[in-house]
Amino acid sequence: MADRSLEGMALPLEVRARLAELELELSEGDITQKGYEKKRSKLIGAYLPQPPTANGAAVVRCRLQPGEGVPRRPFRSAHIGVCDIREAAARERAASAAGNRPLFYFRFGVDQALPQERRAPVTPSSASRYHRRRSSGSRDERYRSDVHTEAVQAALAKHKERKMAVPMPSKRRSLVVQTSMDAYTPPDTSSGSEDEGSVQGDSQGTPTSSQGSINMEHWISQAIHGSTTSTTSSSSTQSGGSGAAHRLADVMAQTHIENHSAPPDVTTYTSEHSIQVERPQGSTTSRTAPKYGNAELMETGDGVPVSSRVSAKIQQLVNTLKRPKRPPLREFFVDDFEELLEVQQPDPNQPKPEGAQMLATRGEQLGVVTNWPPSLEAALQRWGTISPKAPCLTTMDTNGKPLYILTYGKLWTRSMKVAYNILHKLGTKQEPMVRPGDRVALVFPNNDPAAFMVAFYGCLLAEVVPVPIEVPLTRKDAGSQQIGFLLGSCGVTVALTSDACHKGLPKSPTGEIPQFKGWPKLLWFVTESKHLSKPPRDWFPHIKDANNDTAYIEYKTCKDGSVLGVTVTRIALLTHCQALTQACGYTEAETIVNVLDFKKDVGLWHGILTSVMNMMHVISIPYSLMKVNPLSWIQKVCQYKAKVACVKSRDMHWALVAHRDQRDVNLSSLRMLIVADGANPWSISSCDAFLNVFQSKGLRQEVICPCASSPEALTVAIRRPTDDSNQPPGRGVLSMHGLTYGVIRVDSEEKLSVLTVQDVGLVMPGAIMCSVKPDGIPQLCRTDEIGELCVCAVATGTSYYGLSGMTKNTFEVFPMTSSGAPISEYPFIRTGLLGFVGPGGLVFVVGKMDGLMVVSGRRHNADDIVATALAVEPMKFVYRGRIAVFSVTVLHDERIVIVAEQRPDSTEEDSFQWMSRVLQAIDSIHQVGVYCLALVPANTLPKTPLGGIHLSETKQLFLEGSLHPCNVLMCPHTCVTNLPKPRQKQPEIGPASVMVGNLVSGKRIAQASGRDLGQIEDNDQARKFLFLSEVLQWRAQTTPDHLLYTLLNCRGTIANSLTCVQLHKRAEKIAVMLMERGHLQDGDHVALVYPPGIDLIAAFYGCLYAGCVPITVRPPHPQNIATTLPTVKMIVEVSRSACLMTTQLICKLLRSREAAAAVDVRTWPLILDTDDLPKKRPAQIYKPSNPDTLAYLDFSVSTTGMLAGVKMSHAATSAFCRSIKLQCELYPSREVAICLDPYCGLGFVLWCLCSVYSGHQSILIPPSELETNPALWLLAVSQYKVRDTFCSYSVMELCTKGLGSQTESLKARGLDLSRVRTCVVVAEERPRIALTQSFSKLFKDLGLHPRAVSTSFGCRVNLAICLQPHRLWTLAEQGTSGPDPTTVYVDMRALRHDRVRLVERGSPHSLPLMESGKILPGVRIIIANPETKGPLGDSHLGEIWVHSAHNASGYFTIYGDESLQSDHFNSRLSFGDTQTIWARTGYLGFLRRTELTDANGERHDALYVVGALDEAMELRGMRYHPIDIETSVIRAHKSVTECAVFTWTNLLVVVVELDGSEQEALDLVPLVTNVVLEEHYLIVGVVVVVDIGVIPINSRGEKQRMHLRDGFLADQLDPIYVAYNM
Repeated sequence: MADRSLEGMALPLEVRARLAELELELSEGDITQKGYEKKRSKLIGAYLPQPPTANGAAVVRCRLQPGEGVPRRPFRSAHIGVCDIREAAARERAASAAGNRPLFYFRFGVDQALPQERRAPVTPSSASRYHRRRSSGSRDERYRSDVHTEAVQAALAKHKERKMAVPMPSKRRSLVVQTSMDAYTPPDTSSGSEDEGSVQGDSQGTPTSSQGSINMEHWISQAIHGSTTSTTSSSSTQSGGSGAAHRLADVMAQTHIENHSAPPDVTTYTSEHSIQVERPQGSTTSRTAPKYGNAELMETGDGVPVSSRVSAKIQQLVNTLKRPKRPPLREFFVDDFEELLEVQQPDPNQPKPEGAQMLATRGEQLGVVTNWPPSLEAALQRWGTISPKAPCLTTMDTNGKPLYILTYGKLWTRSMKVAYNILHKLGTKQEPMVRPGDRVALVFPNNDPAAFMVAFYGCLLAEVVPVPIEVPLTRKDAGSQQIGFLLGSCGVTVALTSDACHKGLPKSPTGEIPQFKGWPKLLWFVTESKHLSKPPRDWFPHIKDANNDTAYIEYKTCKDGSVLGVTVTRIALLTHCQALTQACGYTEAETIVNVLDFKKDVGLWHGILTSVMNMMHVISIPYSLMKVNPLSWIQKVCQYKAKVACVKSRDMHWALVAHRDQRDVNLSSLRMLIVADGANPWSISSCDAFLNVFQSKGLRQEVICPCASSPEALTVAIRRPTDDSNQPPGRGVLSMHGLTYGVIRVDSEEKLSVLTVQDVGLVMPGAIMCSVKPDGIPQLCRTDEIGELCVCAVATGTSYYGLSGMTKNTFEVFPMTSSGAPISEYPFIRTGLLGFVGPGGLVFVVGKMDGLMVVSGRRHNADDIVATALAVEPMKFVYRGRIAVFSVTVLHDERIVIVAEQRPDSTEEDSFQWMSRVLQAIDSIHQVGVYCLALVPANTLPKTPLGGIHLSETKQLFLEGSLHPCNVLMCPHTCVTNLPKPRQKQPEIGPASVMVGNLVSGKRIAQASGRDLGQIEDNDQARKFLFLSEVLQWRAQTTPDHLLYTLLNCRGTIANSLTCVQLHKRAEKIAVMLMERGHLQDGDHVALVYPPGIDLIAAFYGCLYAGCVPITVRPPHPQNIATTLPTVKMIVEVSRSACLMTTQLICKLLRSREAAAAVDVRTWPLILDTDDLPKKRPAQIYKPSNPDTLAYLDFSVSTTGMLAGVKMSHAATSAFCRSIKLQCELYPSREVAICLDPYCGLGFVLWCLCSVYSGHQSILIPPSELETNPALWLLAVSQYKVRDTFCSYSVMELCTKGLGSQTESLKARGLDLSRVRTCVVVAEERPRIALTQSFSKLFKDLGLHPRAVSTSFGCRVNLAICLQPHRLWTLAEQGTSGPDPTTVYVDMRALRHDRVRLVERGSPHSLPLMESGKILPGVRIIIANPETKGPLGDSHLGEIWVHSAHNASGYFTIYGDESLQSDHFNSRLSFGDTQTIWARTGYLGFLRRTELTDANGERHDALYVVGALDEAMELRGMRYHPIDIETSVIRAHKSVTECAVFTWTNLLVVVVELDGSEQEALDLVPLVTNVVLEEHYLIVGVVVVVDIGVIPINSRGEKQRMHLRDGFLADQLDPIYVAYNM
């Protein structure tokens, strides 16, 4: 606002000039933001209006708590119409032309739109921080035109009506602080205005927590900005109470204005009157939100606390995405599968070229002047001998004083000396290092043109080929490696350099110059005269006429960062100098001021070569002097009365910013001002503005001469200096829309999206020019079509050194007419410039091939996009010249990425607003979506040697995730329009046709079974008994001292062991305790809360002996009672336990003060401590009346966060144990090592039940002990010579990560795994093939057989369906080491459509799946359609249904949800075999008959588990499995250690754990979005970056995605960064 008044204020000229100077200092980084603010307010303080009373401020400056989303009133933008803008623009322009006023800025009409009491106070500091409108020079004149700024502002005004509701990303405080210095100290906090924290009239004055300073972003700055895009705080801390927010809501409600017809402000994600809806009146009750990971969250399905900031943001994001998309696309092409990617169809209304075919344009004839020298060396010899005193080159120091004057005499003698030394003093006489024709590098700094000139001409005289390059400052300079490759390919072995430069090069400790990365080994040769020996009197360089030998090689950097060398022959060099002399009208002894880089391009051609041909005097201005004094070149023009100056539009812009009202500037001596980058469409604004200011200082309009050039074609065109000031230069106002289709449409109506271009003069003398279609065969363009300009002339480059293929495509082009005939027998050269030849033979350039981005078939130029971005309140948030625009290919199309350097003083909120407005502007003006907009901290983008941004290096950093942005905005939803069509579900077909269809196509119904239990003959003594308690009694009598259990401690020594009789006696005592102390009846439930060990087993059998029903419960973690104890309490309550048995230690823990804080300890049932057992035996051991009665309850939390207990009957328990015994061949003589959690599923059965049933010895290894000793399990396996072992994925992962580097030392300790026959991973998920393979590979050296590792599969309805592959062999040969037969590769895209299509390993979109183990005896499996319950064929993915004697008999719940019960445990097929009762596993999978046979000659059916039905995500009509997306994401960047995905209201949310500095968090956002788009055709809605260990994992090592989702939505993750992709 200060600046708004500033524009209206009549500030004296000197104040304005001083302000402009300050601006420049700030934009160049020569002054800190603080210093700038201080000096600025001092300058304009006297002219500011006095602030209003503080009364109005109080309402405004209340803090919004981050949790609250108070709807803000939409602005009434009815005040502003497009016509007003144009009129305003016209007025502003007239004014700016008349006086030296700043050029037009569109000001949002906000003041009128705000009710009086909501206006903000104008304090100099607050105003200047938020609303600094820069004065005249602040925009990048190079990228600025009035029309454009006006267009951008108008486009944004249009958007104000339908503001983009972009949720602002959340950033962790530490990240905010690191990225933007002290950006968060709000103005005036020092004055301590008390009522800033709360609404006026709030007597308590709610104190805010330390994060208050961030939350001040809701200062009314929101209201004053045109687009209020963000609703929530950028801090990720919790809000400190909602009282203030409520009061705030009331105040806001009172200041509400009647509903207008304007659309509601979607920014606030609700309609205006939704305060009540958003937060029900009773919602401020004291129920605290459950902490993350709390068991109470387990039941939450979609219910989420409404107050959550996150869910509000997501709602906002969903609203944004509901906006109408671009029109739908019709046609498709097949991407080698049914998933069809849409291809962009040509728009029927798109403009097409209608003109006639163009004719090639000829330049004037190259005049043959008699006194032109036959070669450049001859010219040097002539001037060096005829007028040795004539000045050739004057160099400047950093103060602008002449440092050195090189005369033609000195240049001649010194270059001779250099030539002699190069040829005769390097190497030996017999073996000189450099011979004529060899290439030599020239490495000279930008402030030493004299040394460069001497070395360059020395090379020409010696007939060696100079390759001028930049000085490598460090070993890893941006792009320096590529330059090294160029030198290597040119065979360069010698580098000429100056003394000062040689001293400045990095040195090794021994003083040698190290070899730069990618560079060949070079001999550094200093060219200063004092280091050289004098040539003998009789030695003379051989000067011949210009011929076709190579004169020099100029390097050029391509779009992809590679560096090519363009060779220029001696005849081309000479002809080019002649053409320039003729076109520019150069005469002898003229003075020319050169600001350009003298090593290449226009600077080299005019300032080093053509100048010598004409004996001109060059005043060279180094870049370092321009940085100190941007006016230096103008001062030198005045001082030397120079006739010609060579500059870039940047130099004109700087001069504009810096020029104070300098009295002594007089530019009337200039007859030609060459604008080297005149071909950049945006240079026109610099030229106009420069002329506007300096016309009064003697500058004539016809003096400004833009030129177009390229490394391949040298000078392409240049505007001739004329004496006729009446002839105005050529202008084209072209439709931007037309240009994207390559069509020229002159826009007469003043449309917003136009590009104004100036001509770059006529074709060069002696050259022919035409334009050809940019891609495909070089066909001539029509007259109204944009094409690539091609030139046919002598004065051009001839090849890319050493690259014949590329040379052919660029330097040997034969343009064709439409009939296919070439237009000339001579080859043309592609210039890399896009443009057309206009009326009168004037050449217009609209862009470069390198900057071309083709998005959905339309062409956009990077420079145009840069210009639009910079026209959005340009220099407030980003640095002017430091913006990079490039495209990346994602999902078969180019996507636009913008990277800019952010000013350290702009706040999160400001930058985010600026970014969202840039997106709007580009969308309006170019009709193209930006895929990603990233802001990086100041001075972090890779630079080119002259200070520009190194584009390809920036792109490389972006793609590899090393850019470290501080703000990222991704908009994949708007730009990705070629996703496959969402899948339409087909109407189901009847059962009969399914049966017939399968029969006809030869598919069998997918069913399989294990061995039949009835037919197996075995001498199983335990079969006699119906109950496990009887088996134990029998073993205690027959083999009392047989060892059943051995428990190991973390050192690997035996902590405890149990024989049959010990276990029996202990169980008896526990039974007595239950009956006497617990007074329990048979059938009562008992919770067993024990650590993994022997006590648990004894307590289990004690319960059986007493007739009670045991429930094993994992004890609470002593270090984490708050989150683990509620789960224990919940299981105890849900299982209706009448008693809780545990150890003395845990007993104390359950009643401790910490426990009381987490749960209500008064409601525990009776707690019995089994460390103190009675001495007597029970009168009798309970025997159940019926085998179908309940034996035990198995409780477990599923991956979806549901707590489910299943009932296991005695019959099922015995059948289960028998099935495992037969499958694993377990006998009393066997030893089995078990490293599993003993609380549920197969882990519990193996730990507690199997040894009693089968009699084998179980070596028990608690997985928790591996945390202190990762080698414990494997050492035990080796020590006890175990053949069979069971573990979990978490154990396997611990070993793989913890022992990866220790295999050698383990081998030395005698670890031997060669006896292991089977190592089974117990799991309830898809086998983790990567983990099992890396485990097998890692321990192969320790003797582990590659086939030993296998997996099992169980679920809630059946605790083990598959287990351990039986030894399989093929019919043909036994024991061949073929590939593992149990892994198949399926097409991931077919899987999304529930179809199974096998593909070859390594084919695109292939997914490896591993068999889940062999089906247990007595188990039958069928694959059924989860929706219709019909059986499926082999090639379909469906739900796995199981029928077996050891199925659980139902869920145990308080609620008694019978429908779920019958559906999961008692399902029947809808057709086919409708009699069998099946249990539904809830897992998707498929069966595949393999070529393998098992022991009795049957073909082996392999079961492949794909994923849980509950976790599968339905997106775009297809079924996705989280693990597949997670695998892709983990591969995307080295810092991603873990990932979990889930959906929320149709949005895909990706949570990644970052192992690295927080600075890398934002790098992950684009990479994650890219990889999911490419591999899964899905758009990520939200990317959440968190710390390691935030993704919750259960005891089985499975991710708890639903818990994570609840934690995210309740805002409990403390994320490092949350990005909401638009």
